[in-house]
Parts: sequence; structure tokens; C-alpha cells
Amino acid sequence: MRANRPVERRTAKIHGYDVAYRICGDPAEDRPVLLLVHGMAGSATTWRSVMPSLGRHYTIVAPDLLGHGTSSKPRHDYSLGNFASLLRDLLIALGVERATLVGHSLGGGIVMQLAYQHPERCERLVLVCSGGLGKEVSWILRALTVPGSEYAMPVLFPGFVRDLGNTVSRWLGARGIRAPHLEEEWRSYVSLTEPDTRAAFVRTLRAVIDISGQTVTAHDRLYLARHVPTLIIWGAHDRIIPVSHAHAAHAALPGSRLEIFDHAGHFPHTEQPQEFIDVLGDFVESTEPMHLEPRDWHALLTGGPPAAEP
Repeated sequence: MRANRPVERRTAKIHGYDVAYRICGDPAEDRPVLLLVHGMAGSATTWRSVMPSLGRHYTIVAPDLLGHGTSSKPRHDYSLGNFASLLRDLLIALGVERATLVGHSLGGGIVMQLAYQHPERCERLVLVCSGGLGKEVSWILRALTVPGSEYAMPVLFPGFVRDLGNTVSRWLGARGIRAPHLEEEWRSYVSLTEPDTRAAFVRTLRAVIDISGQTVTAHDRLYLARHVPTLIIWGAHDRIIPVSHAHAAHAALPGSRLEIFDHAGHFPHTEQPQEFIDVLGDFVESTEPMHLEPRDWHALLTGGPPAAEP
């Protein structure tokens, strides 16, 4: 059995902004690359339970999106399209031609957008409790889109609660008591006690959600992914985005693979990490990577032959 490879923390300068990322392996090696993209108010830390094991067989790249983690938090465009372009540029900076795109929650919407804007970069698509596949979403996120909610956030996310919660978390951890989904939700809460992160969070949230639910959908373009090997992973007890979205996406993507984790909620990669590693690894090993050039987009959009070379 191959040993786990070390996970390194690095930073790349992209368009003048610091983009922090974790990497396991060397992109120059002849191994499949997995790009792991976290969700809203998250960071690359969310993948800590699966990166070392996946790194035995693959090169892993897990960025902190702008406005998240330790990446820059500018007053910026936090749309799905801009996030997708940033990831494309990060892959170029790292010398990665194409990758299996793995996105959790908001990250699922971003990797779908990346595959749509830059199909030549996508070998496979993995959607983990993904946004962009239906209107329904947690009432808490919807409530935080109400105009003026950002002014209440310093009260909702005070620093002293963060400090107290971190103390309790360390106490529980020292005694081997773990609740992975609560740990992930707590990390998101803690990040929002920082003013710059809160401001970026509000811009990101309002780009994809309003008081009635998700405002961005991929369903009108899912047919374009019919040639992309696609894996959909969902927690049966997801309280943020309902599991019904997984079934609807699976029905809209003939040939896609659907895996429901019976004992997980919104974070199957942390709640059932070994099952996640096994399912993802089997998917990568049992599918042929898509190799699509931009000119092939003509055939997908029109149903006709690829556009002629100039």
C-alpha cells in the first residue's frame, strides 16, 4: 500500500491577489489531478480528512477561494463566473492542463461553471451536496440575504462567542468527542467573526441566493454535461440543500452516478471520509477522462459536427 503523501500549504499570486491552496503531490507527475473546491464560508480545510489518502494515487489541489480562508478578501466580483475564471487561472499557474473537478455546496456550482466556461480543463465532474441544482436552500442562508442583514452580523457573529466555542471545541477534541458536521458548521461560523470575511460572504451569498431561495440554476445547461463522466454525492440528512436535488440532477444526466451517504448530512466528505475516498477513487479509476477542446463546444450546443479548424 502506498503511504500517505504530505499536504503542503502554498500561496499563488493571481491578478495581484493571494490565493492560498493546499497541494498533495506534484502537478508535473503523470497522475490524475483532483481539484477540490469548498463551499460558502468554508476553506480548503474542509478536505483535510480525505486529502492525504487521495494523495496516494492522485495529485490534489484544494484552494481557498477569494474571500475565504487565508486568501485575499478584496471588494470584488464574487460571482460563479469570476470564481470559475480564478480557478482556471490557478490551474494554469500550477501547470495543470485538466483535472477532475470536485465541488462541495457552492463549490459544486463553481465547478459546473468552470466546466461550462472552460470545458478543455474538465476531465470529470463530481458534485457533493452541490448548489445550483434547485431552488430550495436553508432558511438561514435565505434570511441572511435580506437587505441590511450585514449590519446585524457583528451581533450574530461576535468574537467572544468564537473564543468560547473554540475553548469548548478543544476540550471535546482532547477527550476524543467528535461531531464532524458540527465542526464544519462551527468553522464557518468562526470565519464570519472576521469583518473582511463577512463582507465577502455577503457578496458571495447574494450572488447565488435571495430570500426565496437559490437564484442560479444549472438545469438549463446540464445537457451539455452528457459527455462528462459525472458523480453526484449527497448526504441523506442534508439540512442545507435537500437530497431531492441529487435525484433530480441524476435524472437530468443519463449516465451519471449517484451515491447517497445514509449517515451523512451536508458534509459527507468529513462525516463519512473513508466511504467518500472509496467512492471517489472508484469513480476516477472506472471512467475515462473527457478530453474536450473549445471547438467541440459547437457540437454539444448544436448537435452537429465540431467546428472546423481555422
